[in-house]
Amino acid sequence: MSKEIKKTQLYFDRNIEVGEVDKRIYSSFIEHLGRAVYEGIYQPGSKFADEDGLRKDTLDLIREIDVPCVRYPGGNFVSDFHWEDSVGPVDKRPHRIEPAWGVIETNEFGMHEFMNWAKKANTQTMYAINLGTRGIEDAKNVVEYANIKGGTYYSDMRRKNGAEDPFNIKLWCLGNEMDGPWQMGHKTAEEYARTATEAGKLMRLLDPSIELVACGSSNMQMPTFGKWESTVLEEGYDTFDYLSLHTYYGNQANNTPDFLASSVNMDNFISAVISICDYVKAIKRSNKKINLSFDEWNVWYHSNEQDKKLEKWVEHPHQLEDIYNFEDALLVGSMLITLLRHADRVKVACLAQLVNVIAPIMTSDTGAWRQTIFYPYMQASRFGRGVVLNTVVKCDTYESVHGDAPFIDSVVLKDEENKTLTIFAVNKDLENDFELSADLRQFEGCKVAEHILLTHDDVKAINTEENPNNVIPVTCSNSKIDGGHLTSVLPSKSWNVIRLTY
Repeated sequence: MSKEIKKTQLYFDRNIEVGEVDKRIYSSFIEHLGRAVYEGIYQPGSKFADEDGLRKDTLDLIREIDVPCVRYPGGNFVSDFHWEDSVGPVDKRPHRIEPAWGVIETNEFGMHEFMNWAKKANTQTMYAINLGTRGIEDAKNVVEYANIKGGTYYSDMRRKNGAEDPFNIKLWCLGNEMDGPWQMGHKTAEEYARTATEAGKLMRLLDPSIELVACGSSNMQMPTFGKWESTVLEEGYDTFDYLSLHTYYGNQANNTPDFLASSVNMDNFISAVISICDYVKAIKRSNKKINLSFDEWNVWYHSNEQDKKLEKWVEHPHQLEDIYNFEDALLVGSMLITLLRHADRVKVACLAQLVNVIAPIMTSDTGAWRQTIFYPYMQASRFGRGVVLNTVVKCDTYESVHGDAPFIDSVVLKDEENKTLTIFAVNKDLENDFELSADLRQFEGCKVAEHILLTHDDVKAINTEENPNNVIPVTCSNSKIDGGHLTSVLPSKSWNVIRLTY
């Protein structure tokens, strides 16, 4: 029996824009967790290591993605972290119990090593401070260490430790998931709001050029969701630049349609937080706009059972090492589309994480390879620049646990400088192809540059070190333009990148 080809229509206007894409929407995250740092980006003695012990193979893959910013050093890790442990002579750095993940942290890799790595990776740094077990003075001290030129106690300590010039870190997280009872130093909304506001004020007195991210809810299901955001913003509205969101999705029920509909929940989450931000703006009678930092998002569930069996108090075990399949790549594609559709307010977003730990890149002692989710992330980062156009998708929907879900997720981006249009589209229908149509007559002389397709017959297909090319994108001829009208065939269960020139 042949597949049914369903129809979907994209509507957009070149002059009706959502907002310009902040490239930091394609950021990522490296936490001192599992093998993200040790054996992931740093492995002295490896045949892949450079003169600083940094893995060249992972650096190559990170540069391929073009990651603009990396959040560091956590995550849950940061809430009991003493940044001073991570600087100075390596042989003098203390080994610490790390209670968040039940391991031992050697501090062999620290702030200076990370900043060196970031330079080689062509990325900027988003540095998270400990507002769990530490506080306002420590926040001030780390900004002094990182960003003041010299002539003070902590800036001169940095210079003594080998960095004559300041690191000039411009984006700072005021703690991590402080709404979560699992967090070391967990606080009520009122407690966190006061601490974060005062820390942020003091940090900005040292460096007025920095931007500050306050902790929002760890997910939409938190019992304090909504009230947490409003309480934090009402206290620190004038101090904060961004409010954070975190969410992860899993297919524990092995229901692929429901799993792929998770982007509906993500969209609702973003819309709700925007509404809260604007509510506080209204009651403050403020002209300032608070934007969003979705600084943890991904699929995470494959490794949960394995991690329950890990031995405690060891160094960098194989922890949170999800092996991603093809359906995970489809959801990651839809989540990227969701972030882009809110480009007017989501200015920072971090795929969590980057290497080995719930990551698009995996390593072993014999190499590094791309997981399935690598491809939509890399292609969105490389091709999803410019301005997001208000994109209306007319297509069938299906019922899911998250509400009605469209079979097609899509967004259109315009890059006037390079005269390109990019259409990202996910077909979540497991059986049927869709024919996508769009009127392009407003872009005179528009031509198809390429149609990149990621699909597979088996939604559970994975990439491994032995078979790294099991799920990979290909260039296809599924798109054509006739008389200024685009038609593209989106195969069932597929991620599509349609690039047009005009």
